[in-house]
Amino acid sequence: MEMLTLDKFEEASKIVTKVTHETKLVYSDYFSEKSGNLVYLKPENMQLTGAYKLRGAYYKISTLTDEERAKGLITASAGNHAQGVAYAASKYGVKATIVMPTTTPLIKVNRTKSYGADVVLYGDVYDEACAKAYELADENGYTFIHPFDDLAVATGQGTIAMEIFKELPLVEYILVPIGGGGLATGVSTLAKLLNPKIKVIGVEPSGAASLTASFKKGEVTTLPTVNTIADGTAVKTPGTNIFPYLQKNIDEIITVDDDELIVAFLDMVENHKMIVENSGLLTVAALNHLNIKNKRVVSVLSGGNMDVITMSSVVQQGLIFRDRIFTVSVLLPDKPGMLAKVSQVIADKQGNVIKLEHNQFVTTNRSAAVELRITLEAFGAEHKKEILDVLEKEGYKPKLVRTSL
Repeated sequence: MEMLTLDKFEEASKIVTKVTHETKLVYSDYFSEKSGNLVYLKPENMQLTGAYKLRGAYYKISTLTDEERAKGLITASAGNHAQGVAYAASKYGVKATIVMPTTTPLIKVNRTKSYGADVVLYGDVYDEACAKAYELADENGYTFIHPFDDLAVATGQGTIAMEIFKELPLVEYILVPIGGGGLATGVSTLAKLLNPKIKVIGVEPSGAASLTASFKKGEVTTLPTVNTIADGTAVKTPGTNIFPYLQKNIDEIITVDDDELIVAFLDMVENHKMIVENSGLLTVAALNHLNIKNKRVVSVLSGGNMDVITMSSVVQQGLIFRDRIFTVSVLLPDKPGMLAKVSQVIADKQGNVIKLEHNQFVTTNRSAAVELRITLEAFGAEHKKEILDVLEKEGYKPKLVRTSL
């Protein structure tokens, strides 16, 4: 069946509305001012299953025959496609088996099970889980639903572009995350069909930039390893079937470091009160890399499935990166009242003490000096500098040390 045509995108757009929420564009004052563009967010993190993947899964299953569905469905996924297939399968009343990497966040595993699917945990990354899923499909006769290297799945994902154009017909740039490339294929292909002049930019984590490597070689390339906190896009090999579409329709690829995703998470929570997973934040972090101004830009937020432990870690690291939390070491005479004195100096500068560590054995002469490590909360880099300056002025010889919360 021919896919990735305007007719098929229109068909898919009608079908997926049976299971998707309307994720209207959100204009971002914060990111617009920061980037110098008119930035809109496409919040697919607000979908029922917490990600856009439901679109492709449901549309793909709709194209199967009754016989293919009756065999049972199987897929491999780091979490979001898993939930999409599990939920879509439940709507069609068919069995689904999902193979997920052992590193998949617990929230994604539990939610996939909650939709009635059988979950098999296997391998450290998606590619290993996928190989296992193919093995199980052969053994049991299941119908395999590929998370990205399938034209019907990509057609379903492309319905996002249809919605973007309906709301913002004059959109000039669309930023889309890239893992295996299914989302980017659908969005970029439809966007170019609707407006050949539009620019579609793919965004990859620098620790899993498989499409960047493939573009450089001019053929699908497998990375030896991947290492990124963006687990949903930690893919070693982009899709072979969709690769020609990506070559044709993606105008540029931006790679983003993990540290940038941590800061982007903090920005999103503080300014839009939205939880967006690390892969979904790729397009937000990429705004800092754009060499354009005053353009209408849409950042696709692909998902929001993040477990609370990861969330806590990301928030803490984000505060450290933003100089909102830091640790300083000062030397004090081991005399009564010295802790109160240094605390008063910090309080006068409105610094908030989070943690204190007192080490009497930093020197052999305790009366000369003991070490006090102070973890502080500040308003930002400027406030941090003010606190350090006053500690220096008062003779405490502050030294920044690695922060540990």
